[in-house]
Amino acid sequence: MPDPQTRPAAPTHSPGLFPFPPASGHHDPMTSSSDTPGHTTRAHSFNSAAAQYAANRPSYPAALLDTIEELAGRPLAGARVADVGAGTGIATALLHARGADVIAVEPGDGMTAQFRHALPDVPIVRGDGNHLPLATASLDFLTYAQSWHWTDPAHSVPEALRVLRPGGALALWWNTGALDVPWLAEAAQRIDRYFGESIPANTKNVDAHVVDPTGRLGLTRREVRWSRRVPVDTHLANIGSHSLFLVHGEEASTAFLAEERDHLTRAFPDGLVEEVYDVVLLLATRA
Repeated sequence: MPDPQTRPAAPTHSPGLFPFPPASGHHDPMTSSSDTPGHTTRAHSFNSAAAQYAANRPSYPAALLDTIEELAGRPLAGARVADVGAGTGIATALLHARGADVIAVEPGDGMTAQFRHALPDVPIVRGDGNHLPLATASLDFLTYAQSWHWTDPAHSVPEALRVLRPGGALALWWNTGALDVPWLAEAAQRIDRYFGESIPANTKNVDAHVVDPTGRLGLTRREVRWSRRVPVDTHLANIGSHSLFLVHGEEASTAFLAEERDHLTRAFPDGLVEEVYDVVLLLATRA
């Protein structure tokens, strides 16, 4: 794997570890009254594919965490961190390994069950970014790995500012497909032709104006390129775990993935593909 390159551009933890009160009432996972039914359906779709998600989705490079620390001006080690929309715990595990005092926030039943299986010693609470079940001014870092786009910024921006301490950092990031890599660009075009939408080409989620339409956060953007070499089966299971595939149903997804397997086995006769990602990081520091 090439060295990553950074380019500008109900709680289960021990009492007292995170004395955050639960949010009052119940809120649907990462949704708001302004969400469309399709958006809500996609947000819920991951719960039925949590094991597939955990086994096949890519992680994130160490250089990403280095960049977060650089922009925040403090280490993650020893910091109080909440990872929101934690899913199966891919990013949470990295933060925990970095030495952060981390708690996960996750709304989905399936994802929470998978998280607890993978990270039994890391606390997790049920909630979402629009209504954080966390105490005011309690965090040094608030992180969203591949999950901010499921929130409503009208609620999630003020909630982030509420729970962060002065000087605390909000870090949002996404693995995005590197479309300057020919085979990835061609694969994106095939997805677009079949479904009318391409996973790696859908970059609106990482636009600072979409993330924070008010401009209150003053986001700084960085990109980190990295790659992983995986079997074709892993790659197909990875893309098949995206909500675009999950909401179209098994028949349509299976048919596409069978065709895609034919394309990839011809292009990669050794059965291995190199997935290349640009991790887009948006970070803001609370005044």
